[in-house]
Amino acid sequence: MLFLLFAPTGARGQVADTISRKTPLFTASDAAIFGGFALATVAVAPIDRYFATRLQDPAAQENRFLRRSATGFRLLGIPGSIGTSAGLYLLGRFQGQTRTADLGLHSAEAILLGSGVGVAIKLLAGRARPYADIEKPHDFQLARGLEGDSFRSFPSGHTIAAFAFASTVSRETVMWWPHTRWTIGPVMYGGATLVGISRMYNNQHWASDVMAGAAIGTLIGLNVVRYQHSNPGNRLDRTLLKVTWIPGVGRTPGSVLLF
Repeated sequence: MLFLLFAPTGARGQVADTISRKTPLFTASDAAIFGGFALATVAVAPIDRYFATRLQDPAAQENRFLRRSATGFRLLGIPGSIGTSAGLYLLGRFQGQTRTADLGLHSAEAILLGSGVGVAIKLLAGRARPYADIEKPHDFQLARGLEGDSFRSFPSGHTIAAFAFASTVSRETVMWWPHTRWTIGPVMYGGATLVGISRMYNNQHWASDVMAGAAIGTLIGLNVVRYQHSNPGNRLDRTLLKVTWIPGVGRTPGSVLLF
């Protein structure tokens, strides 16, 4: 869908969109989003075992459609999200479509940053995966994640990647085409949600792992877009998007950067 959306936009590839003023790295809206996800994670935690056992019911596990769907959405999360980001960046650079390259670069940046944060938390939290013991959903132990993958359940890395990609794409595209707010956004976030559910179906993560992963991915994706577009001419964009920044340009509504 994304490749089809951006394929005909070459004529608009000579400008980059910017936010008219610098914004802080974290804002009040970020705190509200984090608070909402934190409450949701706490609310879901008591029923982690319920969701896990229901999804491991033989009727659900033997359903061919569910098995194939879970595999497809797992691959959509990783490596699908990073592969699509790389593809969009290369397509944009090859065809001179700067918006496409911009989206690919910034979504890849969000995925990599989110994955780094996720791995650090996994190693420290040391939560056992559901397949280790489905009767112990709250089995955490500090730094036990260093012992092996069985103790790296919290948070879900696939969910982080999926929501980082979804939030980046949704935020970038609504800047360019505001009318897509209620089309691209629901599709992207809906797909990311199914990635998380697939990890629960595969008995790799608890529901609260998925909720936490969604929080990390969403916040990092939104912040990457806001930072990069409110700081025109930053080193990453200058290097990989070949931005030429004229001081004073890109700080007022309607201004552009040169490529």
